[in-house]
Amino acid sequence: MLRQHLKASLETILTGGGVAALARRIGTGGGVVLAYHNIVPEGEEPAGDRSLHLPVQEFRAQLDALVETHDVVPLDDVLRPRPGRSSRPRVAITFDDAYRGAVTCGVAELQARDLPATVFVVPAFVGGKTFWWDSLDAAPHGPGEALREHALSELRGVDSDVRRWAAGAGIEPRPVPAHACAASEQELAEALRHPGLTLGSHTWSHPNLARLGAAEVAAELEQSLRWLRERFERVGPWLSYPYGMTSPEVEAAAMRTGYAAALRVTGGPVPRRWERPYALPRINIPAGLSRRGFTLRAAGLFGS
Repeated sequence: MLRQHLKASLETILTGGGVAALARRIGTGGGVVLAYHNIVPEGEEPAGDRSLHLPVQEFRAQLDALVETHDVVPLDDVLRPRPGRSSRPRVAITFDDAYRGAVTCGVAELQARDLPATVFVVPAFVGGKTFWWDSLDAAPHGPGEALREHALSELRGVDSDVRRWAAGAGIEPRPVPAHACAASEQELAEALRHPGLTLGSHTWSHPNLARLGAAEVAAELEQSLRWLRERFERVGPWLSYPYGMTSPEVEAAAMRTGYAAALRVTGGPVPRRWERPYALPRINIPAGLSRRGFTLRAAGLFGS
């Protein structure tokens, strides 16, 4: 409770004192890339890992705030030199995992405002499958730090291995509502009717790439990109690392596979000059973020 109070007080001081506006005027480096996950439709309840499932009412408010202060641009534009002399910072919107709520409800909100975005897809889950971190919410509102650490490190983030271990540990999977499942191929195709939407790769099956062997990494990167390009027209050469985890070896594999750049899920704004295009930062936008907290993150502050 004390920590939450101190955090709220700091947000009030920084936004009220104009720090966020100053950060925007300076330009926040080369731009800001926001990382979302799911959008929960009106009338539906969040489920699984609550931090990943943002109610649509909050998403609408965040989009409206961005339009007032930023130029919302395609992901490609954030990663190239700024044309002209606009003083407004650039921001790109991305979604990881291609949740049904994001692909349907979230994209509808973007289209209503004519805003671009990129959705990173995990093909092995397309068609209504659930992710382990939403099914195995053993702790309130999420899988818990101990389970998550074991799953990502010892079990390499491999969904089938995590579920098998959980069954042996007596952790029963819980029902996951439709909006918190992965979208279908048809839903992805319908979302692409929005001309501002682009798809990207989130690997084939969402493992922790940093814990895989070289051949496994290559298969995850190649199979995903091939599957997407065989089915959809607007597929960008972008990779989003599952769990935000990478290594020099993984980054080299992404380059060999033909990706133009790859993104983490933390790290702050994109610098004007970046030396590691295969480890570019994003700013995570979790559910439950206050409006002041969102203002600060969109300004490129507190992005980790």
